Amino acid sequence: MKPLLLILTKRGLSLCRFAGDLGRCGNAKASLSLNQSAWTAQSQIRRLSLASGQWQDLSQKAEIYVKENAKLCQPDNIHICDGSEEENDQLLELMRLQGTIIPLPKYDNCWLARTNPADTARVESKTFICTEKRSDTIPTPKKGVKGALGNWMPPQDMDEVVRERFEGCMRGRTMYVVPFSMGPVASPLSKIGIELTDSPYVVASMRIMTRMGRPVLAELAKGAEFVKCLHSVGAPQDGRLEYPSWPCDPQRTVILHKPQNDEIVSYGSGYGGNSLLGKKCLALRIGSTIAKKEGWLAEHMLILGITNPEGKKRYIAAAFPSACGKTNLAMMTPSLPGYKLECVGDDIAWMRFDSHGQLRAINPENGFFGVAPGTSRASNPIAMDTIFRNTMFTNVATTSDGGVFWEGMEKEVSPDAEITDWRGNKWDKSGPAAHPNSRFCTPAHQCPIIDPMWEHPEGVPISAILFGGRRPAGVPLVYEARDWKHGVFIGASMRSESTAAAEHKGKTIMHDPFAMRPFFGYNFGHYLDHWLSMEKRSQSLPKIFHVNWFRKGSQGEFLWPGFGENSRVLDWILRRLDQEDCARDTPIGLVPKPGTLALGGIEDKVDMEQLFDLPKGFWMEEAEAIGRYFEEQVGEDLPREVARQLEELKRRVGDM
Repeated sequence: MKPLLLILTKRGLSLCRFAGDLGRCGNAKASLSLNQSAWTAQSQIRRLSLASGQWQDLSQKAEIYVKENAKLCQPDNIHICDGSEEENDQLLELMRLQGTIIPLPKYDNCWLARTNPADTARVESKTFICTEKRSDTIPTPKKGVKGALGNWMPPQDMDEVVRERFEGCMRGRTMYVVPFSMGPVASPLSKIGIELTDSPYVVASMRIMTRMGRPVLAELAKGAEFVKCLHSVGAPQDGRLEYPSWPCDPQRTVILHKPQNDEIVSYGSGYGGNSLLGKKCLALRIGSTIAKKEGWLAEHMLILGITNPEGKKRYIAAAFPSACGKTNLAMMTPSLPGYKLECVGDDIAWMRFDSHGQLRAINPENGFFGVAPGTSRASNPIAMDTIFRNTMFTNVATTSDGGVFWEGMEKEVSPDAEITDWRGNKWDKSGPAAHPNSRFCTPAHQCPIIDPMWEHPEGVPISAILFGGRRPAGVPLVYEARDWKHGVFIGASMRSESTAAAEHKGKTIMHDPFAMRPFFGYNFGHYLDHWLSMEKRSQSLPKIFHVNWFRKGSQGEFLWPGFGENSRVLDWILRRLDQEDCARDTPIGLVPKPGTLALGGIEDKVDMEQLFDLPKGFWMEEAEAIGRYFEEQVGEDLPREVARQLEELKRRVGDM
């Protein structure tokens, strides 16, 4: 047996075995070994040494992209990923040796990563869209008001930021070349990307979240275009790594997008949304700019299929802010007898009209990157049946029997089990055991109710679109838009309690239009114009609804039981799609007529009067808040039709 090789680099300790080792981390063609011929003087441009793969695996354009960035980042070697089980096993073993992950022996091939506590969420304040004209990225806010609809950076500043951070940042590391497809490989709705990263955690996670490896290399070899994605966990300027097992540079973290070049650059963070560049960065920010150019929609939406007792099946897309129940709805177990729900995706929808004017959607992702706290047998049994195989957990707590724990699982662990919190300390219950934004990253195909059409290259037909969020007061359980224009206004005026998915502190009611506020790839006013333009593309647009599972009563209790009972709301929505006369008009939209919401078995548990009450004072304040937001944040870029819809709302509320 070859001995372990312990290498001290400028970034910390690296463990590997020489080629021929019986251990999984010893394949000479894998990224776990360091090619000695790659060691050269630090001041010189290094010879580009391939640890795995061949340059012939890449198209000429892809090879140029890799070599240009290798020259900039100066990795010790390059690993072209093939997505194989063998490669994944080697990367997992490398991360185990480095202390990045620990095994969870209670489950099948599950692992836990603990991050630097400074690297636990999306960093919206450090995320930029880079265009020549500021107005292409964000609306001009009212004078004296801080813009909240994205951050802009001119391209020349982006170039300087990249030079300052990326020059030599991968010394002592491997650059992994990750070819991936968002959406089924070769689907006309899919897009290809190449992520360059120095993080094996990113490689292993991208293998779960995207279609990654040889099939994508084959498409690239045919000349397929690709989105350029450059990522590094970073190298602090003082050379010190507070957590060697989780390198990052939180003081200089930045995430940049250049739509003109279909280019993403991320530095300093290893956390999911900042480092898995196929996710929010490509699927939404760059994706939305591509969608605008090509005439489709890239949205922060789940997709589900629901079949009624008569066997009629429809597909619904729904936009909720992060941590507001997308995964729970996408994997819901209906409480209404005879209903069947199947999951297409829980986070992102790419939607395009087919030749018949039918809006069709794909889930561009290959996995679920779900918020762990609150997920339990009671809230989401389907998720719990999905996530305990082949899963990467991040920042959850662990139990002494080799399992995981987070808030919500109190009834699912032995009372004798000792719990270690997300920081690696014995949990003393003075704080949360799991980080509020802790995650599971798990393959979608493991979901017991995955829809049989979830990978259909043409997508699934969308009949309804739901908007929603956490609204503790004033907003009813469900209401229907009068038409498409009114529906676009409802999406534009969405508000919700803030969540732990981003860097905000405390709970406040935030404006989150279309649940896309952190993810717009271009000017929100232009985005609204794009949505309004869909009326010109089809005569059979989906109906639009707004839902609110989170309204509270006078004692702070939830008025609606939620979870599987949400199928009762979907039942009403499906009947509205069939033009059933079960709705009445109100100043904000169409709500269920009395007695038309299927409440059999829970009548005594639901106060329908409170649940659908529309306090005039609340809605006058709501309309004023929406108007201020549009005036202060969107200004002259607000489409006239959306302004007209607001005036109509104010008039109707005033007449209440």
